[in-house]
Amino acid sequence: MQNAAILELPNASYAESEDRLRALVLARIACSPQGATKAEAAMDVAAVSGARLAAGQWRKWVEREITVLSASGLVAAKQNRVTATPAGMQRTAKFLGLTGDIPRRWSDVRDLRLVSLALGMQRESPKRLQMLATPDGLRIAILETSFNLNIKGVPTASRVREALAAAALRRAFGNKSTTELAGKLGLSAKASRLLAAQLSRKPRDFGTDSRLIATLAAECVGASSTDPEAVRLALLRQYFTLPAKAPPAKKPAAKRPAVVAPPPVQPAPAQEALRPQAPPSVPRVEPAVPTPPAAVGRPDLAGFASEVRRHAAAAAHGWSGDRKAYISHVWRNVHHQHPGWNLSEIEFKAMLAEAHRTGQIVLANVDLKDKSNIKDVQDSAVSYRNAVFHLIRVD
Repeated sequence: MQNAAILELPNASYAESEDRLRALVLARIACSPQGATKAEAAMDVAAVSGARLAAGQWRKWVEREITVLSASGLVAAKQNRVTATPAGMQRTAKFLGLTGDIPRRWSDVRDLRLVSLALGMQRESPKRLQMLATPDGLRIAILETSFNLNIKGVPTASRVREALAAAALRRAFGNKSTTELAGKLGLSAKASRLLAAQLSRKPRDFGTDSRLIATLAAECVGASSTDPEAVRLALLRQYFTLPAKAPPAKKPAAKRPAVVAPPPVQPAPAQEALRPQAPPSVPRVEPAVPTPPAAVGRPDLAGFASEVRRHAAAAAHGWSGDRKAYISHVWRNVHHQHPGWNLSEIEFKAMLAEAHRTGQIVLANVDLKDKSNIKDVQDSAVSYRNAVFHLIRVD
């Protein structure tokens, strides 16, 4: 399994993706009391869309979309400006998940309402949505959606780190665990941060919870940096994009032009204008960042504990009734005999702590340390709550 937090968009059809972009054009026009010029709409829509077109192509494409919206009765052109009709305002409010007025500034629509839409959070409370306007609130919301986190109370950095560690542990068990893990891992802050870091493309010790959260959030949306503006823009571009190619139409004569090669603008036929009926309004938009897949081939908790006990019995020392095996010895054997599990050492030790917590394995510590066993003791150390364990009991 490859450690990666970059996630793909849900499989939206070409027509659905194109209608999202049309909704974006309408939202840009509707949010301004004076409407917008075609040039303004093209520039602002291009900035948040994942479709890569030249400025001239964007202008032609927006003009075509405005023609369709106008034929549907959702916008009206007057001189050089385009304004939303009452029907267009109502349709935009539904698209953005609003029950009241549409924000009157494009920056508010873009940075708050469109972000909540991309994350599937448009039905959340106003207080919850306002958190999206802050760098930490945006990052945490992306991680909650991406990894299906369950954070109780105020989402502080330490609580988010614990929830991420729990998600990493569930993934380590192949997402087969039915036990709620968040807040119960019992790992030290450093150990849980190292465990949570396994969700990254490049697992490492991030040093602080803030750096861990910022990096994972940026990776989830494919941002080029952890800068909050870059993360927000990457999220929006991930949501408002188009497939590489449009699927072949059943009837070639009815095939709609692809955005990647917009034709000269012509008045839309009446039946074509009626087909989209403007932006789609659905109860809930699917988030742009789905839950990552389970680790392939890894055992569940019971299977893991059984395999660990088997390897511990083979590596145990001591006398009958009190035989134990160093955790580091068992880890080396499991790592060697199960390369397909692709386990990291921190994942193994966290899984071991979970097996100990649930009573399927019993861990013990070393009472006496000397030069002969100091390396084994150090390599085997597993911090759990207020104890440090080094051994796995066999008997």
